[in-house]
Amino acid sequence: MKRSMKRKHVGFVIQLLFVCTYAVSAQKLVLPGDHPDPSVIKVGKTFWASSTSSNWFPSFPLLSSTDLIHWKQHGYIFNKKSDWADYYFWAPELSYDKGKVYVYYAAHKKNGNLSVGAAVANKPEGPYTDLGPLVSQADGSIDAFAMRDENGKLYLIWKEDANSVNKPTPIWAQPMKEDRTVLTGEKKELFRNDVNWEGNLVEGVSIIKHNGYFFAIYAAAGCCGINCTYAVGVARAKNLLGPWEKYKQNPVMKGNDVWVCPGHGTAVEKDGRYYLLHHAYEKSSAPFTGRQGILSEFRFTKNNWIEFIKETSSTHALINYASIDDFNGSKLKQEWQWSIFQNINYTIKDHELQLNALPGGSYIGQDIYSGNYEATVQLERGYSNALGGIGVLGDDQNYIAIAAKSDSVFLLQVREGKIVKAEGRQIKNTGKLTLKVSVRGSKNVVFYYSVDSKPFKLLNSKAVDAAFIPPWDRAVRVGLISIGDSNEFSSFRHFVFRSH
Repeated sequence: MKRSMKRKHVGFVIQLLFVCTYAVSAQKLVLPGDHPDPSVIKVGKTFWASSTSSNWFPSFPLLSSTDLIHWKQHGYIFNKKSDWADYYFWAPELSYDKGKVYVYYAAHKKNGNLSVGAAVANKPEGPYTDLGPLVSQADGSIDAFAMRDENGKLYLIWKEDANSVNKPTPIWAQPMKEDRTVLTGEKKELFRNDVNWEGNLVEGVSIIKHNGYFFAIYAAAGCCGINCTYAVGVARAKNLLGPWEKYKQNPVMKGNDVWVCPGHGTAVEKDGRYYLLHHAYEKSSAPFTGRQGILSEFRFTKNNWIEFIKETSSTHALINYASIDDFNGSKLKQEWQWSIFQNINYTIKDHELQLNALPGGSYIGQDIYSGNYEATVQLERGYSNALGGIGVLGDDQNYIAIAAKSDSVFLLQVREGKIVKAEGRQIKNTGKLTLKVSVRGSKNVVFYYSVDSKPFKLLNSKAVDAAFIPPWDRAVRVGLISIGDSNEFSSFRHFVFRSH
Protein backbone atom coordinates (compact mmCIF):
# COMPACT_ATOMS: atom_id res chain seq x y z
CA MET A 1 0.00 0.00 0.00
CA LYS A 2 1.56 3.30 -1.09
CA ARG A 3 1.09 6.60 0.64
CA SER A 4 1.87 10.11 -0.49
CA MET A 5 3.31 11.11 2.86
CA LYS A 6 5.22 9.09 5.43
CA ARG A 7 3.89 9.66 8.93
CA LYS A 8 5.89 9.71 12.11
CA HIS A 9 4.07 8.35 15.11
CA VAL A 10 5.15 7.13 18.50
CA GLY A 11 3.23 3.95 19.35
CA PHE A 12 2.32 2.95 22.86
CA VAL A 13 -0.15 0.90 24.84
CA ILE A 14 -1.32 1.97 28.27
CA GLN A 15 -3.60 -0.15 30.39
CA LEU A 16 -4.62 0.98 33.85
CA LEU A 17 -7.12 -0.72 36.13
CA PHE A 18 -7.97 0.62 39.56
CA VAL A 19 -10.39 -1.34 41.72
CA CYS A 20 -11.45 0.26 44.97
CA THR A 21 -13.94 -0.90 47.59
CA TYR A 22 -15.80 1.04 50.23
CA ALA A 23 -15.16 -1.46 53.03
CA VAL A 24 -12.92 -4.30 54.02
CA SER A 25 -15.09 -7.32 53.42
CA ALA A 26 -15.13 -11.10 53.25
CA GLN A 27 -16.26 -10.75 49.62
CA LYS A 28 -13.98 -8.96 47.14
CA LEU A 29 -14.00 -8.28 43.42
CA VAL A 30 -10.62 -9.54 42.23
CA LEU A 31 -11.18 -10.39 38.54
CA PRO A 32 -13.14 -7.46 37.09
CA GLY A 33 -14.83 -7.93 33.74
CA ASP A 34 -16.04 -11.07 32.03
CA HIS A 35 -14.63 -13.97 34.13
CA PRO A 36 -17.28 -16.69 34.52
CA ASP A 37 -16.50 -20.02 36.21
CA PRO A 38 -13.06 -19.04 37.54
CA SER A 39 -10.59 -21.70 38.65
CA VAL A 40 -7.43 -21.26 40.72
CA ILE A 41 -4.42 -23.35 41.74
CA LYS A 42 -1.19 -22.65 43.63
CA VAL A 43 2.18 -23.55 42.14
CA GLY A 44 5.07 -22.66 44.42
CA LYS A 45 4.34 -19.22 45.81
CA THR A 46 2.16 -18.15 42.89
CA PHE A 47 -1.56 -18.58 42.29
CA TRP A 48 -2.77 -19.19 38.74
CA ALA A 49 -6.32 -18.70 37.47
CA SER A 50 -8.43 -18.99 34.35
CA SER A 51 -12.09 -18.55 33.40
CA THR A 52 -14.69 -19.23 30.73
CA SER A 53 -14.23 -17.52 27.37
CA SER A 54 -17.24 -19.14 25.65
CA ASN A 55 -17.30 -17.99 22.03
CA TRP A 56 -14.58 -15.37 22.36
CA PHE A 57 -11.16 -16.37 21.12
CA PRO A 58 -8.32 -16.91 22.08
CA SER A 59 -9.71 -19.27 24.73
CA PHE A 60 -9.30 -19.18 28.50
CA PRO A 61 -7.34 -16.20 29.86
CA LEU A 62 -4.36 -17.19 32.02
CA LEU A 63 -3.62 -15.04 35.07
CA SER A 64 -1.19 -15.06 37.99
CA SER A 65 -1.18 -13.55 41.48
CA THR A 66 0.82 -13.77 44.69
CA ASP A 67 -2.01 -12.63 46.97
CA LEU A 68 -5.29 -13.74 45.26
CA ILE A 69 -6.23 -10.06 44.96
CA HIS A 70 -4.05 -8.52 42.27
CA TRP A 71 -3.85 -10.46 39.01
CA LYS A 72 -1.74 -10.17 35.86
CA GLN A 73 -2.72 -11.77 32.58
CA HIS A 74 -0.28 -13.97 30.66
CA GLY A 75 -2.14 -14.49 27.42
CA TYR A 76 -4.44 -17.50 26.96
CA ILE A 77 -4.35 -21.25 27.42
CA PHE A 78 -5.42 -21.91 23.83
CA ASN A 79 -4.22 -19.67 20.99
CA LYS A 80 -5.10 -22.37 18.49
CA LYS A 81 -8.54 -23.91 18.14
CA SER A 82 -8.90 -27.46 19.39
CA ASP A 83 -9.09 -30.08 16.66
CA TRP A 84 -12.08 -31.79 18.25
CA ALA A 85 -14.21 -28.83 19.40
CA ASP A 86 -15.79 -25.87 17.67
CA TYR A 87 -17.40 -23.49 20.20
CA TYR A 88 -18.67 -22.91 23.79
CA PHE A 89 -15.31 -23.13 25.56
CA TRP A 90 -16.45 -23.20 29.17
CA ALA A 91 -15.24 -23.75 32.72
CA PRO A 92 -11.48 -24.38 32.52
CA GLU A 93 -10.56 -26.17 35.75
CA LEU A 94 -6.85 -25.96 36.57
CA SER A 95 -5.12 -28.75 38.45
CA TYR A 96 -1.50 -29.13 39.60
CA ASP A 97 -0.33 -32.69 40.13
CA LYS A 98 3.12 -34.28 40.25
CA GLY A 99 4.87 -31.33 38.61
CA LYS A 100 2.46 -30.88 35.73
CA VAL A 101 -0.41 -28.45 35.19
CA TYR A 102 -3.64 -29.78 33.74
CA VAL A 103 -6.72 -27.98 32.53
CA TYR A 104 -10.06 -29.75 32.22
CA TYR A 105 -12.58 -27.84 30.15
CA ALA A 106 -15.93 -28.12 28.43
CA ALA A 107 -16.50 -27.43 24.75
CA HIS A 108 -18.95 -28.34 22.04
CA LYS A 109 -17.71 -31.41 20.19
CA LYS A 110 -17.83 -31.21 16.41
CA ASN A 111 -20.89 -33.10 15.19
CA GLY A 112 -21.75 -33.86 18.81
CA ASN A 113 -22.66 -32.18 22.08
CA LEU A 114 -20.89 -30.52 25.01
CA SER A 115 -17.95 -32.64 26.13
CA VAL A 116 -15.13 -32.53 28.67
CA GLY A 117 -11.57 -32.34 27.37
CA ALA A 118 -8.13 -31.98 28.94
CA ALA A 119 -4.79 -30.33 28.23
CA VAL A 120 -1.39 -30.45 29.93
CA ALA A 121 1.63 -28.18 30.39
CA ASN A 122 4.97 -28.46 32.13
CA LYS A 123 4.52 -25.03 33.71
CA PRO A 124 1.47 -22.88 34.48
CA GLU A 125 2.16 -20.32 31.78
CA GLY A 126 2.20 -23.06 29.14
CA PRO A 127 2.37 -23.94 26.35
CA TYR A 128 -0.56 -26.37 26.76
CA THR A 129 -0.95 -29.54 24.73
CA ASP A 130 -4.53 -30.59 24.11
CA LEU A 131 -5.22 -34.22 25.04
CA GLY A 132 -8.65 -34.42 23.42
CA PRO A 133 -12.08 -35.28 24.84
CA LEU A 134 -12.50 -37.47 27.94
CA VAL A 135 -16.27 -37.82 28.21
CA SER A 136 -19.01 -37.04 25.69
CA GLN A 137 -22.51 -37.94 26.88
CA ALA A 138 -25.54 -37.66 24.63
CA ASP A 139 -27.08 -34.91 26.78
CA GLY A 140 -23.74 -33.13 27.24
CA SER A 141 -20.89 -33.24 29.77
CA ILE A 142 -19.47 -30.12 31.45
CA ASP A 143 -17.79 -28.69 34.58
CA ALA A 144 -15.02 -31.19 35.24
CA PHE A 145 -12.94 -31.41 38.42
CA ALA A 146 -10.06 -33.83 39.10
CA MET A 147 -9.73 -35.38 42.58
CA ARG A 148 -7.95 -38.28 44.20
CA ASP A 149 -9.93 -40.49 46.56
CA GLU A 150 -8.98 -41.52 50.09
CA ASN A 151 -6.62 -44.12 48.62
CA GLY A 152 -4.94 -41.79 46.14
CA LYS A 153 -6.83 -43.04 43.08
CA LEU A 154 -7.41 -40.38 40.44
CA TYR A 155 -11.00 -39.54 39.43
CA LEU A 156 -12.71 -37.12 37.12
CA ILE A 157 -15.88 -35.52 38.53
CA TRP A 158 -18.28 -33.81 36.13
CA LYS A 159 -21.87 -32.81 35.53
CA GLU A 160 -24.14 -34.45 32.99
CA ASP A 161 -25.83 -31.52 31.27
CA ALA A 162 -29.25 -33.17 31.26
CA ASN A 163 -31.07 -29.99 32.31
CA SER A 164 -30.67 -28.95 28.65
CA VAL A 165 -33.27 -31.62 27.82
CA ASN A 166 -35.39 -31.11 30.97
CA LYS A 167 -33.92 -33.99 32.97
CA PRO A 168 -32.19 -34.10 36.40
CA THR A 169 -28.45 -33.36 36.44
CA PRO A 170 -26.25 -36.04 38.02
CA ILE A 171 -22.74 -35.33 39.25
CA TRP A 172 -20.59 -38.28 38.14
CA ALA A 173 -17.20 -39.63 39.19
CA GLN A 174 -15.11 -42.05 37.17
CA PRO A 175 -11.50 -43.26 37.44
CA MET A 176 -9.07 -41.56 35.08
CA LYS A 177 -5.78 -42.73 33.63
CA GLU A 178 -2.76 -40.91 35.09
CA ASP A 179 -1.89 -39.40 31.72
CA ARG A 180 -5.40 -37.86 31.55
CA THR A 181 -6.15 -39.32 28.13
CA VAL A 182 -9.00 -41.69 28.99
CA LEU A 183 -11.48 -42.58 31.72
CA THR A 184 -11.42 -46.14 33.05
CA GLY A 185 -13.78 -48.40 35.00
CA GLU A 186 -17.38 -47.48 35.71
CA LYS A 187 -18.85 -44.09 36.49
CA LYS A 188 -20.76 -43.57 39.74
CA GLU A 189 -23.26 -40.87 40.63
CA LEU A 190 -22.30 -38.74 43.63
CA PHE A 191 -25.48 -36.66 43.91
CA ARG A 192 -28.00 -34.74 41.78
CA ASN A 193 -30.46 -31.87 42.02
CA ASP A 194 -33.14 -33.11 44.41
CA VAL A 195 -33.80 -30.13 46.69
CA ASN A 196 -36.17 -27.29 45.82
CA TRP A 197 -33.65 -24.42 45.99
CA GLU A 198 -31.42 -26.21 43.45
CA GLY A 199 -33.97 -25.82 40.69
CA ASN A 200 -33.23 -27.78 37.54
CA LEU A 201 -29.49 -28.32 38.05
CA VAL A 202 -26.42 -28.75 40.20
CA GLU A 203 -23.02 -28.00 38.62
CA GLY A 204 -19.61 -26.39 39.02
CA VAL A 205 -18.38 -28.78 41.71
CA SER A 206 -15.12 -28.00 43.55
CA ILE A 207 -13.94 -30.55 46.12
CA ILE A 208 -11.65 -29.86 49.07
CA LYS A 209 -10.58 -32.33 51.76
CA HIS A 210 -10.56 -31.33 55.45
CA ASN A 211 -10.70 -33.13 58.78
CA GLY A 212 -11.47 -36.52 57.24
CA TYR A 213 -14.24 -35.26 54.93
CA PHE A 214 -14.49 -34.49 51.24
CA PHE A 215 -16.44 -31.24 50.87
CA ALA A 216 -18.12 -30.48 47.55
CA ILE A 217 -18.87 -26.80 47.03
CA TYR A 218 -21.32 -26.59 44.14
CA ALA A 219 -23.62 -24.21 42.31
CA ALA A 220 -27.32 -24.70 41.59
CA ALA A 221 -30.34 -23.07 39.92
CA GLY A 222 -30.09 -20.58 37.00
CA CYS A 223 -26.57 -19.42 36.20
CA CYS A 224 -26.96 -16.67 33.72
CA GLY A 225 -28.68 -13.60 32.40
CA ILE A 226 -30.97 -10.96 33.85
CA ASN A 227 -33.22 -13.55 35.54
CA CYS A 228 -30.45 -15.69 37.08
CA THR A 229 -31.08 -17.49 40.40
CA TYR A 230 -27.66 -19.02 41.09
CA ALA A 231 -26.56 -19.88 44.64
CA VAL A 232 -23.96 -22.04 46.39
CA GLY A 233 -24.44 -25.31 48.27
CA VAL A 234 -22.22 -27.75 50.16
CA ALA A 235 -22.22 -31.53 50.40
CA ARG A 236 -19.83 -33.83 52.27
CA ALA A 237 -18.70 -37.45 52.34
CA LYS A 238 -16.14 -39.58 54.18
CA ASN A 239 -15.22 -41.31 50.92
CA LEU A 240 -15.03 -39.71 47.50
CA LEU A 241 -17.60 -42.07 46.03
CA GLY A 242 -19.97 -41.40 48.89
CA PRO A 243 -22.49 -41.61 50.31
CA TRP A 244 -22.81 -37.83 50.00
CA GLU A 245 -24.82 -35.71 52.43
CA LYS A 246 -26.08 -32.24 51.58
CA TYR A 247 -26.00 -29.47 54.19
CA LYS A 248 -29.45 -28.79 55.62
CA GLN A 249 -28.66 -25.08 55.76
CA ASN A 250 -28.00 -24.83 52.01
CA PRO A 251 -27.68 -22.57 50.16
CA VAL A 252 -24.62 -21.34 52.07
CA MET A 253 -24.17 -18.31 49.81
CA LYS A 254 -26.78 -16.26 47.97
CA GLY A 255 -26.81 -12.87 46.29
CA ASN A 256 -26.88 -9.57 48.17
CA ASP A 257 -27.65 -5.96 47.29
CA VAL A 258 -24.44 -5.65 45.23
CA TRP A 259 -23.38 -9.08 43.92
CA VAL A 260 -26.09 -11.41 42.65
CA CYS A 261 -26.19 -15.03 41.49
CA PRO A 262 -22.87 -16.19 42.99
CA GLY A 263 -21.46 -19.60 42.17
CA HIS A 264 -19.18 -21.92 40.21
CA GLY A 265 -15.69 -21.50 41.56
CA THR A 266 -12.70 -23.24 43.10
CA ALA A 267 -11.76 -23.54 46.76
CA VAL A 268 -8.24 -22.44 47.67
CA GLU A 269 -6.21 -22.07 50.87
CA LYS A 270 -3.85 -19.20 51.69
CA ASP A 271 -2.01 -18.72 54.99
CA GLY A 272 -4.40 -21.01 56.84
CA ARG A 273 -7.53 -19.24 55.54
CA TYR A 274 -9.93 -20.63 52.97
CA TYR A 275 -11.52 -18.90 50.00
CA LEU A 276 -13.77 -19.63 47.06
CA LEU A 277 -12.85 -17.86 43.84
CA HIS A 278 -16.21 -17.75 42.05
CA HIS A 279 -18.26 -15.51 39.84
CA ALA A 280 -21.21 -13.18 40.42
CA TYR A 281 -23.02 -10.41 38.57
CA GLU A 282 -22.65 -6.82 39.71
CA LYS A 283 -26.32 -6.01 40.23
CA SER A 284 -26.41 -2.54 38.70
CA SER A 285 -24.63 -3.50 35.45
CA ALA A 286 -25.80 -7.10 34.91
CA PRO A 287 -25.78 -8.75 32.46
CA PHE A 288 -23.68 -6.32 30.39
CA THR A 289 -20.46 -6.55 32.42
CA GLY A 290 -20.92 -10.28 32.77
CA ARG A 291 -20.03 -12.61 35.60
CA GLN A 292 -17.02 -11.20 37.43
CA GLY A 293 -14.44 -12.94 39.62
CA ILE A 294 -15.22 -12.69 43.35
CA LEU A 295 -13.11 -13.95 46.26
CA SER A 296 -15.26 -15.05 49.22
CA GLU A 297 -13.82 -16.35 52.48
CA PHE A 298 -15.23 -19.42 54.21
CA ARG A 299 -14.41 -21.50 57.28
CA PHE A 300 -15.02 -25.00 58.57
CA THR A 301 -17.48 -25.22 61.45
CA LYS A 302 -17.12 -27.28 64.62
CA ASN A 303 -19.67 -29.76 63.32
CA ASN A 304 -17.71 -30.26 60.08
CA TRP A 305 -19.59 -28.11 57.63
CA ILE A 306 -18.66 -25.02 55.63
CA GLU A 307 -19.95 -21.52 56.24
CA PHE A 308 -19.10 -18.35 54.36
CA ILE A 309 -18.04 -15.38 56.43
CA LYS A 310 -20.69 -12.69 56.24
CA GLU A 311 -19.78 -9.40 54.63
CA THR A 312 -19.28 -6.52 57.04
CA SER A 313 -21.19 -4.32 54.61
CA SER A 314 -22.19 -4.14 51.00
CA THR A 315 -19.10 -3.84 48.84
CA HIS A 316 -19.32 -1.72 45.72
CA ALA A 317 -16.54 -1.73 43.20
CA LEU A 318 -15.28 1.52 41.73
CA ILE A 319 -13.70 0.73 38.40
CA ASN A 320 -11.47 3.23 36.65
CA TYR A 321 -9.96 1.76 33.54
CA ALA A 322 -8.01 3.24 30.67
CA SER A 323 -6.61 1.50 27.62
CA ILE A 324 -4.81 3.25 24.78
CA ASP A 325 -3.67 1.19 21.83
CA ASP A 326 -1.60 2.77 19.09
CA PHE A 327 -1.11 -0.61 17.44
CA ASN A 328 2.62 -0.85 17.88
CA GLY A 329 4.26 -4.16 17.15
CA SER A 330 2.92 -6.67 14.68
CA LYS A 331 0.27 -8.52 16.70
CA LEU A 332 -2.88 -7.57 18.57
CA LYS A 333 -2.47 -7.06 22.30
CA GLN A 334 -3.90 -9.68 24.65
CA GLU A 335 -6.76 -7.35 25.60
CA TRP A 336 -8.35 -8.04 22.19
CA GLN A 337 -10.52 -11.06 21.45
CA TRP A 338 -12.69 -12.01 18.51
CA SER A 339 -15.43 -14.45 17.57
CA ILE A 340 -14.48 -18.11 17.61
CA PHE A 341 -16.61 -18.45 14.46
CA GLN A 342 -14.48 -15.96 12.53
CA ASN A 343 -11.06 -16.45 11.03
CA ILE A 344 -10.10 -12.83 11.32
CA ASN A 345 -7.31 -11.47 9.17
CA TYR A 346 -5.43 -8.34 10.05
CA THR A 347 -2.16 -6.52 9.51
CA ILE A 348 -0.48 -4.08 11.87
CA LYS A 349 2.06 -1.78 10.26
CA ASP A 350 3.26 1.75 11.00
CA HIS A 351 0.93 1.96 14.04
CA GLU A 352 -2.10 1.19 11.91
CA LEU A 353 -4.45 -1.79 12.18
CA GLN A 354 -5.88 -3.07 8.91
CA LEU A 355 -8.81 -5.33 9.78
CA ASN A 356 -10.08 -7.39 6.87
CA ALA A 357 -13.83 -7.26 6.42
CA LEU A 358 -16.55 -9.89 6.40
CA PRO A 359 -20.04 -9.45 4.93
CA GLY A 360 -21.67 -9.63 8.38
CA GLY A 361 -18.84 -7.79 10.06
CA SER A 362 -15.39 -8.89 11.22
CA TYR A 363 -14.80 -7.63 14.76
CA ILE A 364 -12.43 -7.52 17.72
CA GLY A 365 -13.44 -6.49 21.24
CA GLN A 366 -12.25 -5.75 24.76
CA ASP A 367 -13.85 -6.33 28.15
CA ILE A 368 -15.95 -3.62 29.73
CA TYR A 369 -15.77 -3.09 33.50
CA SER A 370 -18.79 -0.99 34.37
CA GLY A 371 -22.02 0.29 32.92
CA ASN A 372 -20.45 3.64 32.01
CA TYR A 373 -17.70 3.81 29.42
CA GLU A 374 -16.61 5.38 26.16
CA ALA A 375 -14.21 4.56 23.36
CA THR A 376 -12.82 6.37 20.34
CA VAL A 377 -10.84 5.36 17.28
CA GLN A 378 -9.43 7.09 14.23
CA LEU A 379 -10.67 5.62 10.98
CA GLU A 380 -8.26 6.10 8.09
CA ARG A 381 -10.76 6.52 5.29
CA GLY A 382 -8.03 7.27 2.76
CA TYR A 383 -6.73 3.74 3.18
CA SER A 384 -10.01 1.90 3.90
CA ASN A 385 -12.31 0.35 1.33
CA ALA A 386 -14.69 -1.39 3.79
CA LEU A 387 -17.26 0.04 6.17
CA GLY A 388 -15.30 0.48 9.40
CA GLY A 389 -16.44 1.51 12.83
CA ILE A 390 -16.62 1.15 16.59
CA GLY A 391 -19.42 -0.09 18.80
CA VAL A 392 -20.92 -2.37 21.41
CA LEU A 393 -20.54 -6.03 20.46
CA GLY A 394 -22.54 -9.02 21.64
CA ASP A 395 -21.82 -11.70 19.06
CA ASP A 396 -21.86 -12.25 15.30
CA GLN A 397 -25.60 -11.62 15.19
CA ASN A 398 -26.06 -8.71 17.61
CA TYR A 399 -24.22 -5.41 17.79
CA ILE A 400 -24.59 -1.63 17.58
CA ALA A 401 -21.95 0.50 15.89
CA ILE A 402 -21.04 3.77 14.27
CA ALA A 403 -19.32 3.07 10.97
CA ALA A 404 -18.11 5.11 8.04
CA LYS A 405 -17.06 4.73 4.45
CA SER A 406 -16.16 7.36 1.90
CA ASP A 407 -18.28 10.47 2.58
CA SER A 408 -20.94 8.91 4.86
CA VAL A 409 -21.22 7.87 8.49
CA PHE A 410 -23.83 5.38 9.66
CA LEU A 411 -25.52 4.19 12.83
CA LEU A 412 -25.92 0.42 12.47
CA GLN A 413 -28.10 -1.78 14.64
CA VAL A 414 -27.87 -5.50 13.88
CA ARG A 415 -30.22 -7.83 15.73
CA GLU A 416 -30.37 -11.61 15.23
CA GLY A 417 -28.29 -11.18 12.11
CA LYS A 418 -30.57 -8.60 10.51
CA ILE A 419 -29.96 -4.90 10.10
CA VAL A 420 -32.92 -3.34 11.88
CA LYS A 421 -31.61 0.19 11.76
CA ALA A 422 -29.18 1.95 9.42
CA GLU A 423 -29.16 5.73 9.63
CA GLY A 424 -26.68 7.63 7.47
CA ARG A 425 -25.28 11.13 7.36
CA GLN A 426 -23.07 12.70 4.73
CA ILE A 427 -19.78 14.15 5.95
CA LYS A 428 -16.78 15.91 4.51
CA ASN A 429 -14.64 13.42 2.62
CA THR A 430 -11.24 14.00 4.21
CA GLY A 431 -8.73 11.44 5.41
CA LYS A 432 -9.10 11.99 9.16
CA LEU A 433 -12.22 10.82 10.98
CA THR A 434 -12.64 9.97 14.65
CA LEU A 435 -15.56 7.84 15.79
CA LYS A 436 -16.82 7.66 19.36
CA VAL A 437 -19.20 5.42 21.30
CA SER A 438 -20.49 6.48 24.72
CA VAL A 439 -22.48 4.19 27.03
CA ARG A 440 -24.37 5.15 30.19
CA GLY A 441 -26.37 2.92 32.46
CA SER A 442 -25.09 -0.17 30.61
CA LYS A 443 -27.61 -0.01 27.77
CA ASN A 444 -27.94 3.62 26.64
CA VAL A 445 -25.64 4.03 23.64
CA VAL A 446 -24.81 7.31 21.90
CA PHE A 447 -22.45 7.83 18.95
CA TYR A 448 -20.36 10.81 17.86
CA TYR A 449 -17.98 11.66 15.04
CA SER A 450 -15.28 14.26 14.46
CA VAL A 451 -13.88 15.36 11.09
CA ASP A 452 -10.34 16.76 10.95
CA SER A 453 -10.02 17.01 14.76
CA LYS A 454 -12.98 19.36 15.06
CA PRO A 455 -15.42 19.08 18.02
CA PHE A 456 -17.46 15.89 18.09
CA LYS A 457 -20.89 15.96 16.50
CA LEU A 458 -23.75 13.86 17.82
CA LEU A 459 -24.98 11.19 15.42
CA ASN A 460 -28.06 9.94 17.30
CA SER A 461 -29.96 12.37 19.51
CA LYS A 462 -31.87 9.50 21.12
CA ALA A 463 -29.82 6.81 22.83
CA VAL A 464 -29.99 3.36 21.29
CA ASP A 465 -31.25 0.70 23.70
CA ALA A 466 -28.65 -2.10 23.85
CA ALA A 467 -30.75 -4.42 26.02
CA PHE A 468 -30.85 -7.04 23.25
CA ILE A 469 -27.07 -7.31 22.88
CA PRO A 470 -25.71 -9.42 25.80
CA PRO A 471 -25.43 -13.13 24.97
CA TRP A 472 -26.97 -15.35 27.64
CA ASP A 473 -23.63 -16.73 28.89
CA ARG A 474 -21.15 -13.85 28.54
CA ALA A 475 -20.65 -10.11 28.64
CA VAL A 476 -20.63 -7.57 25.85
CA ARG A 477 -17.41 -6.08 24.48
CA VAL A 478 -16.48 -2.69 23.10
CA GLY A 479 -14.50 -2.85 19.91
CA LEU A 480 -13.86 -2.39 16.21
CA ILE A 481 -15.74 -3.76 13.23
CA SER A 482 -15.08 -4.03 9.50
CA ILE A 483 -17.96 -4.79 7.12
CA GLY A 484 -17.58 -5.69 3.46
CA ASP A 485 -16.10 -8.32 1.18
CA SER A 486 -13.29 -10.45 2.56
CA ASN A 487 -10.76 -8.79 0.24
CA GLU A 488 -11.61 -5.36 1.69
CA PHE A 489 -10.39 -3.88 4.95
CA SER A 490 -10.77 -0.98 7.38
CA SER A 491 -7.77 0.93 8.72
CA PHE A 492 -7.72 2.09 12.34
CA ARG A 493 -5.41 4.21 14.50
CA HIS A 494 -5.28 5.32 18.10
CA PHE A 495 -7.93 3.36 19.97
CA VAL A 496 -8.83 4.82 23.38
CA PHE A 497 -11.13 3.13 25.90
CA ARG A 498 -12.15 4.46 29.31
CA SER A 499 -14.48 2.86 31.83
CA HIS A 500 -15.63 4.61 34.98
